[in-house]
Amino acid sequence: MKIVIIGGTGLIGSKTVARLSAKGHDVLAASPSGGVNTFTGEGLEKALAGAAVVIDLANSPSFEDKAVLEFFETAGKNLLAAEKAAGVKHHIALSIVGAERLPRSGYLRAKMAQEKLIRESGIPYTIVHSTQFFEFLGGIAQSATVGDTVTVSSAYFQPIASDDVADVMADVALSQPINGVMEIGGPEPFRMNELVARFLQLASDPKKVIGDPHALYFGTELDDRSLVPGAGARLGSTSFENWFDHAPPRRSGVAA
Repeated sequence: MKIVIIGGTGLIGSKTVARLSAKGHDVLAASPSGGVNTFTGEGLEKALAGAAVVIDLANSPSFEDKAVLEFFETAGKNLLAAEKAAGVKHHIALSIVGAERLPRSGYLRAKMAQEKLIRESGIPYTIVHSTQFFEFLGGIAQSATVGDTVTVSSAYFQPIASDDVADVMADVALSQPINGVMEIGGPEPFRMNELVARFLQLASDPKKVIGDPHALYFGTELDDRSLVPGAGARLGSTSFENWFDHAPPRRSGVAA
């Protein structure tokens, strides 16, 4: 079976490619550097020829509200039109747990616009809502740092290892479309400030972490349910400690 992975050279994409290739499938890791660009439409027709499944893992190069909305709407329309023309049987997209609960976030509004296009496309689909990845902890800390102080939300979240996300994406690619949303998350919830503090401590970063219920995450305040998956979510097995022990080297608390 031919499976095209948009964003196939990224963190989740490369791991998903490896899993599906190991099972003997014809997997194309599509990316702008390889001549496939969903935003411009370049290379889509050729890449999707003969594809049964498409997994969309692409992300916007800009998180500015207007730019990110334009990216997900334009790329989504181009990709879905090309899939229709190619006769793709299953469209899979990775989105975010809680996106529908946080309309003040420009990034999450853009993800919801992407999901709306998928639902209305007529192509059988599965949307996977994931919690944040452990690999994002360094970036969360960096974006919230002023001087030697890191101020992040004190709300709960339930991060997951990228390896566990890739396991799910590979499984979904080989399953029937559900024409709906499935949620995935890590094995346990943490308060964001407490886990960021733990991460920085283990990375030998001396910055002070402050938990603030009003600190913004992607432009919006969080509550204790905002980023936590609901009952019935598929939970990864990799703990924070296990992930950290096997994660790539870090500098100044920022994941490499």
